[in-house]
Amino acid sequence: MNGFHVLMYHEIVRKEDFDEENNSWIKVNQDYHDILPKVLFVFLEEFEKQMAYLHENRYTILTLKDVIDFFYCGKSIPEKAVLITFDDMYKSVLLYAYPVLKRYGFSATGFVVLDWLFDEVQKYSSRQSVCLSKSELWEMGDVFEYACHSKALHIRKDGLTALQTVDRTAFCIDTEACRQFVNSRDAYAYPFGIFTDEIIQWLKESGFRLAFTTAGGKNTAAADPYKIQRDCIFLELNIDRFIHILI
Repeated sequence: MNGFHVLMYHEIVRKEDFDEENNSWIKVNQDYHDILPKVLFVFLEEFEKQMAYLHENRYTILTLKDVIDFFYCGKSIPEKAVLITFDDMYKSVLLYAYPVLKRYGFSATGFVVLDWLFDEVQKYSSRQSVCLSKSELWEMGDVFEYACHSKALHIRKDGLTALQTVDRTAFCIDTEACRQFVNSRDAYAYPFGIFTDEIIQWLKESGFRLAFTTAGGKNTAAADPYKIQRDCIFLELNIDRFIHILI
């Protein structure tokens, strides 16, 4: 069945720098403290194998426009096709993922939390998940397009995500601020992958055409473009399991 997979990455790390014993606290510009689960890291060595596999097996690397055309214009997608996405945009994306993607001529989508981006460049740390600065983000503009992951709603609050606690007005103000910064204004990635039917309706009313979840699976033409599935690439996912995902 014609369709595509979406690969979801967060942090890339070298094996020799990985500290399994200590938590990786995020360092972001917003006044928010949280831990990035270790499972959301991917070893650089495995990432290189994964991208090499896509290249050697002639996968088509999609853009958000390709996905929009697939859902809304009835355009076909090659049998072997993936959209590569990164959430939150940590410094490891610039240091490790970007050079690999560029080497193969691949494009990727970065889902941005606007208030997490720093105004000044921060020092990289293998013991923290440090967010990129705005200037660093645009340094990767030849490979990355950027879409919304909210302005300030990617936080946990009283056992819920902030997105679950706001009304329509607050949501629209938040998303519009993020849209003014990014260069791909039709797509939204739900913070923590959590959403409601009401939030989907707000996205539609705001002019978004795509929204991305964290549930895995292949996306066919029959899929809901506001519930696009993404395969999370986990720490322990070796190349054989990566290949199996794409079947």
